[in-house]
Amino acid sequence: MHPAEWHLVTGPRPTEAAPGGQDPTGWRRRLTALWPDLTPLRTSRDFRLLWIAGTVFYLGGMVSYVALPYQLYHLTGSNFAVGALGLVQLFPLVVCGLYGGALADRADRRKVLVGTGLGQCLLTAVLLANAALDHPSVAVIYAVGALLAVAQALQRPSREALIPRVVGHDQLPAAVALSSIGVQVSMLAGPTLGGLILASGGAAWAYAVDVTGLAVATAIFTGLRPCPPVARAISSGIAATVREIGDGLSYAVRRRDLLGTYIVDLTAMFLAMPTVLFPAFAADVLREPAALGLLYSAGTVGSLLATATSGWVARVHHHGRAVVLAAATWGAAVVLAGLSPSVWLAVVALAVAGAADMVSGLFRSVIWNQTIPDERRGRLAGIEMLSYSIGPLGGEARAGLVADATSVRTAIVSGGALCVLGVGLVAAWLHDFWRYDDRTDEHAVQEREVRAARAAEEARVG
Repeated sequence: MHPAEWHLVTGPRPTEAAPGGQDPTGWRRRLTALWPDLTPLRTSRDFRLLWIAGTVFYLGGMVSYVALPYQLYHLTGSNFAVGALGLVQLFPLVVCGLYGGALADRADRRKVLVGTGLGQCLLTAVLLANAALDHPSVAVIYAVGALLAVAQALQRPSREALIPRVVGHDQLPAAVALSSIGVQVSMLAGPTLGGLILASGGAAWAYAVDVTGLAVATAIFTGLRPCPPVARAISSGIAATVREIGDGLSYAVRRRDLLGTYIVDLTAMFLAMPTVLFPAFAADVLREPAALGLLYSAGTVGSLLATATSGWVARVHHHGRAVVLAAATWGAAVVLAGLSPSVWLAVVALAVAGAADMVSGLFRSVIWNQTIPDERRGRLAGIEMLSYSIGPLGGEARAGLVADATSVRTAIVSGGALCVLGVGLVAAWLHDFWRYDDRTDEHAVQEREVRAARAAEEARVG
């Protein structure tokens, strides 16, 4: 929200001095400038619905995220059985993520959200029924876990592609930041809530909470306005869908500014993803096994702080540089965490890493939302989903292999250092990405004009 409009939501602006008071240093004004811009929530009914539904969806999903591995380990006593669930979900994620992107460009995105939401409700209800049995079936957990990955992969591109349709072009940075806040709050609260429910009532109650959240969110999705595709598909069938996916991939490769967003993120995550090493880092390196939870939550806390103070994002125009510098900061912070002699220094370093990763993610999302034509937005959202899912998976495998061959510290520190080097090389290679400026970039300018004309036409017709 612009400072001049602050009182419309919160009362007197924080920059206003109390009666008789003074603000000679301007610190209140500077603090206000960091506050997230709430304008999209205030002005766009559909964005409010998307934000509320998405936050509820993610909160319930994080409860099941904790419950699924807990139940598998409780039933099998095998760590491999828990890890195998991720392998089972990987193939549906890749295939259906790409198809979900094409679907988002072919169908009414609201209908996709509602349909896939109902599917997730039913599938989680099956997990609930299975957990209520005297002897729950492990096979059912794997099968439903794979089908949930299908439904989630089909849904996410449509949800992401809806944001540019429901807020103004100039409000996209604020909308991206607000969406991230909802996700980060859910990531902090969801696992805690899931752990408490599992301890007190068991897996069945955890799934019941998720079913309730999914049902509420899906009901909210039904309140969205219809969002039909801008361009109708010329033909249908598998071959046509494959051609559309190929067109989206080709478009992403041709656009060097988009290519930079994918490659920088893949480089950073593949080289410097230390999460899989946290148990060994806490127990064997820092000699503080009880600190494991702090290591896991530090990055999320840093991410939440970054989004909660993201009011400055809209004033930055060289988004490519912001992505590169944030990714390099992520790598440097991982190096510091790996070298840390104490738990608290490691936690602070990981919080900085999480904040840097979130800043990179915010600017990547702004580039995507401000420059990709609506008729391709779904397919590109599917590609985005794959880029930020595959990178961490590969990074965890790399970290584990290096740690086994050398040491945990070496794996963490070398990964962070290679990340800084790799991101620098990518920036030197994709110099168009480094020079990206949303005020002059041809794709950003074109989309700004197209969306302004569309808004004017809708206002005239309405």
